[in-house]
Amino acid sequence: MNRGGSSPSAAASYLLCTNCRKVLRKDKRIRVSQPLTRGPSAFIPEKEVVQANTVDERTNFLVEEYSTSGRLDNITQVMSLHTQYLESFLRSQFYMLRMDGPLPLPHRHYIAIMAAARHQCSYLINMHVDEFLKTGGIAEWLNGLEYVPQRLKNLNEINKLLAHRPWLITKEHIQKLVKTGENNWSLPELVHAVVLLAHYHALASFVFGSGINPERDPEISNGLRLIPVNNFCVCDLANDNNIENASLTGSNFGIVDSLSELEALMERMKRLQEEREDEEASQEEMTTRFEKEKKESLFVVSGDTFHSFPHSDFEDDMIITSDVSRYIEDPGFGYEDFARRGEEHLPTFRAQDYTWENHGFSLVNRLYSDIGHLLDEKFRMVYNLTYNTMATHEDVDTTMLRRALFNYVHCMFGIRYDDYDYGEVNQLLERSLKVYIKTVTCYPERTTKRMYDSYWRQFKHSEKVHVNLLLMEARMQAELLYALRAITRHLT
Repeated sequence: MNRGGSSPSAAASYLLCTNCRKVLRKDKRIRVSQPLTRGPSAFIPEKEVVQANTVDERTNFLVEEYSTSGRLDNITQVMSLHTQYLESFLRSQFYMLRMDGPLPLPHRHYIAIMAAARHQCSYLINMHVDEFLKTGGIAEWLNGLEYVPQRLKNLNEINKLLAHRPWLITKEHIQKLVKTGENNWSLPELVHAVVLLAHYHALASFVFGSGINPERDPEISNGLRLIPVNNFCVCDLANDNNIENASLTGSNFGIVDSLSELEALMERMKRLQEEREDEEASQEEMTTRFEKEKKESLFVVSGDTFHSFPHSDFEDDMIITSDVSRYIEDPGFGYEDFARRGEEHLPTFRAQDYTWENHGFSLVNRLYSDIGHLLDEKFRMVYNLTYNTMATHEDVDTTMLRRALFNYVHCMFGIRYDDYDYGEVNQLLERSLKVYIKTVTCYPERTTKRMYDSYWRQFKHSEKVHVNLLLMEARMQAELLYALRAITRHLT
């Protein structure tokens, strides 16, 4: 036996956690104790969410009115930190799942399962398996895609592209779906399916970004549950929610440092506002700044807590359980940076050429009536939602910050706004926040509590949930813009 070293294949079985320097086996599974009381989120102290729900009767009314499951689930509880938004969200989700529409009810839930499976989101899959069966779905379909009608199976390609690289969707993909003989999709059906896919891809981002806990955990026995920790260290696992604000950041920042960080952000916002009033950048300069930000987003590495031991590709580290993989094809297909180094340059999607307000909205409404109004209300609600506060500060105009968050997501998907100065993104979004945004938006299943804790340490949890709502809606809108543009091109 060679005791002096390890073979490359043996070394490839390990990762090194840069937080606690532990060597991790990729295939390791461990047992961790279950807290006696578990809140709706592994990232947010339970009492903060519970307080919001007990105070607000409106939440309970909305659940009775619009919840398909008829219960106050964990997503709704966390979203109820922003009741105004919650109403828009529940109304639009209820409409696409339950109200009159082109698709039969069981198909809607199966499409939700297919969408959630792209990000291995077992929370959403379990929820919609139940709903699928309740609405009369054929149980055999839950054995996997080979058991479903070819027509549903044909959605695989657009599901995959929408979830990970929506800029690759073309009118040819649309034509293939609407012109496949007996298995063809009508345009209204396809628009309904696309809205569902985009909604559940984006909702998976919210579930992982907010650390949503399972409604019930089938792996719990004797107070213990088995957790696969292929990419994650023990220091990343969500700990007991009763330990308030237990920071797993691995950094030495104290309250003073995070306070000064907050003051610095406020100062940058003030300076940017003054510069904006003094002079406007030229169109050439704006274009240059967008290209610079797009290229810099390449170096914002999601999940960069881990370095391989000694080498690995993140894609190879992913272990997808058979429960999830049965609902998708090509599980290894994932997000690739829009501005890939050394690859053929993809044309930027100029937002002014195909906007939600002028193009997407009317097309959706024409083919799937009223959903356009509900989605539009939801987009506007999250974009304009403000309490004029930042952590402990009041009477603050946060428009600039909200726009930077929304536009940074679109930037990673290759969408550019001519009238936006992308230099503001670098000024307003610190690196740890950019890592978090890229992870939640592009690889949500890799999000950890440490990432959530590492940015905006002085901000309230409700403000971080607001960030997640913005990321979710920006992502959904980006997916819809690419899909609807392809449908428009098919029609013209």
